[in-house]
Amino acid sequence: MITADQCRMARAALRINIRDLAIEAGVSPTTITHLERGESLYPRNVEAIQAVLEAKGIEFISENGGGPGVRIKKAISND
Repeated sequence: MITADQCRMARAALRINIRDLAIEAGVSPTTITHLERGESLYPRNVEAIQAVLEAKGIEFISENGGGPGVRIKKAISND
């Protein structure tokens, strides 16, 4: 599951606000705020938020010695 920092970084990379992410994930804005504060949530809510961010092109990088992070997937060119 994603971390609070990863959620904030993903939103910043995509330039989307809490309200818009909440609508797309089917959760309340308060749920996003709780996640970004590091508070416990139902796993299904975190999974819904993560799924939306991934569908928008975010790739979550797991802890690998340098800490968890995010990146935007590279678009595939048909040239």
